[in-house]
Amino acid sequence: MTTRTSTNAPQAPETAGHAGEEAVLDVGPVAHGGHCVARHGGRVVFVRHAVPGEKVRVRLTDAGDDAKFWRADVIEVLEASPDRVEHFWRPADSPRAWSHGHPPVGGAEFGHMTLAKQRSLKADVLAEQLTRLAGFEQVPPAWTGGVEAVGENHDGGSGLGWRTRASFSVTPGGRLGMHAHRSNHIIPIREMPLASDAINALRLWDLDLQGIERVEVAAPANGSRPLVLLAPAPGTRDKRLRAIAAGVPEDASVAVFDPLTGSVTQLRGRTWVQESAVGHDYRVTGEGFWQIHRDAPGTLVGAVTEFLREGDFLHAGAVVADLYAGAGLFTAVLADAVGETGSVLSVEGAPGTSRDARKNLHSAPQVEVVQGRVERVLRQKPRNFDALLLDPPRAGAGKAVVGQLVASQPRAIAYVSCDPASFARDLGYFRRSGWDLAGLRAFDLYPHTHHLETVALLAPAP
Repeated sequence: MTTRTSTNAPQAPETAGHAGEEAVLDVGPVAHGGHCVARHGGRVVFVRHAVPGEKVRVRLTDAGDDAKFWRADVIEVLEASPDRVEHFWRPADSPRAWSHGHPPVGGAEFGHMTLAKQRSLKADVLAEQLTRLAGFEQVPPAWTGGVEAVGENHDGGSGLGWRTRASFSVTPGGRLGMHAHRSNHIIPIREMPLASDAINALRLWDLDLQGIERVEVAAPANGSRPLVLLAPAPGTRDKRLRAIAAGVPEDASVAVFDPLTGSVTQLRGRTWVQESAVGHDYRVTGEGFWQIHRDAPGTLVGAVTEFLREGDFLHAGAVVADLYAGAGLFTAVLADAVGETGSVLSVEGAPGTSRDARKNLHSAPQVEVVQGRVERVLRQKPRNFDALLLDPPRAGAGKAVVGQLVASQPRAIAYVSCDPASFARDLGYFRRSGWDLAGLRAFDLYPHTHHLETVALLAPAP
């Protein structure tokens, strides 16, 4: 049930040195990672919770004497951008949080600016990554340069309520909370505005969660039964776990999971959720991957299939592969397109998720589901592919996998990415191997955060 876009994991604690000191800075351009660039005493400072062009007072949060750059949070806005708005979530409002003596929660670092400005900055980041890492001299003509809004019919243009999955930590006192950015500090919360109504309706912040280290929640957009996953601290007794489960509303399933082994144990209901998208139903067990924005599955599938169909790479009888396939979101649609005269190779590394894919695709004889590393499976099962589709984790595919994809000699490759830096790096590998960018779209699937999703079509250079 985890996503590839988690922003709530604990990071390194603050570095000694100048951390805690204040400075007044003129804020420069946006940079990848959710911050803007400024300078202080000749040193680069990555500033969060600012808008380019502002003058702000910051608190240095990571400022060691030997560090190549420093990090800082805005604590006061001295000259505001016209794109600045009141933050929709008080625990994530940096000036307000620091006025109470603690950092803001992570996961809503762009909530202080208009959605239009957020998308403009995300487009700037993608353009910068394409020129710096992929080797383009300017924005490639395959991309219009914009980041497309998603989900406005559901949220009324607010950018809220889109998360069908959420990850929470637990304070030492047993209250539901979230980590501050790059910190072990956990801030208790009593709402999650980016999460769906179904997640907020569980009111997990009312529970005594002592004995639990982490809580994962999935509430499918189709309205089916939510799942609450509890990660217990070592030594937590079964009686304690069942007492917590009893406090969760009865319409939700509750299970215990081990993040190290991936094992999931039922406490009440089932250990999986039933997702629905693009005309198919999907079983997703435990922490198995699923797109977190309620409209992401349809948006991404539509973009991929449009690219592949326009180039006649996806049709009845085609031979395709879905790499990093998860529970089979794309695989099922590819199977529909190629029909029983075609074939789809579905490759997923996580054993549990691969088992879900087998269940979800058992009625499609044209699909072969293989659990294993992408590069190894492609070597073991060579085919004359019409198209390959890959949707890797945030780290991207990497040089070795790109090399194997190119060696497979498909007619086209569709690349879905949730990180512009790893995507641009991999795109550079493809370009140096004689491939080019034939199409690119960018989507704002993570409003009020710095994240974005891209869908690209790659083809051998003419």
